[in-house]
Amino acid sequence: MTYCVGLCLQDGLVLLADTRTNAGPDNIASFGKLSVVAPGDRVIAMMSAGNLAVTQAVTARVIDAVGLDPNEPINTLLTVKSMYEAAELVGAAVKRVYQSVAPSYNMQSFMFDASIILAGQIEGDRMRMFHIYAAGNFIEATPDTPFFQIGETKYGKPILDRVARYDTPLDGAVKLALISMDSTLRSNFSVGLPADLLVYHRDTQRIEVQHRISEDDEYFQQVRTAWSEALRRAYRDLPAPPWMS
Repeated sequence: MTYCVGLCLQDGLVLLADTRTNAGPDNIASFGKLSVVAPGDRVIAMMSAGNLAVTQAVTARVIDAVGLDPNEPINTLLTVKSMYEAAELVGAAVKRVYQSVAPSYNMQSFMFDASIILAGQIEGDRMRMFHIYAAGNFIEATPDTPFFQIGETKYGKPILDRVARYDTPLDGAVKLALISMDSTLRSNFSVGLPADLLVYHRDTQRIEVQHRISEDDEYFQQVRTAWSEALRRAYRDLPAPPWMS
């Protein structure tokens, strides 16, 4: 399992993805779930959750054109003309990967599971973020719903529901993403550090921050400690229930 969160805001994008996979008492591995293309005229990022073989095949197809039919025109995230076209490309890649592995379903214990957050901006196009499902269909983030989560979503959702707004500044959104990740890390063993952070400022076509957060990251430790103390303080300050003697 994994946890990824993306916020598409008035000022830009904040994306955060953990790297844990194959979690178990004696089987822990790390794989990057955040892939980025930024050739100069665009910044497009993809975060993935689900079956690693499936999501890696989709990523290879849409970034490196791996697995394309020789008669197909080469179209990747580096060549699409709009973010909507990028979402269609990724959705089609999910369908093609499904078609390639579906015959093996009855022969092996295999679950086709893939969820993808695709976000970015191409020069001349507006910034957009999409949630792409295992069926290849997708929905788009809006000012009313400015964040998406994939993977182990339930533990990190309350803080986002309460605080995340379209006009949240990017530095505030980074704090929200880190608190959301910390809440998930504390409650689910299948999510783990390091985590990959990307911050993009609207209309710049360049990455503002790309940072890997490990256990010894000083700022992340400050955030998780301060948040825990703030919760304990708020709990202590709540009035006693009036029906208790």
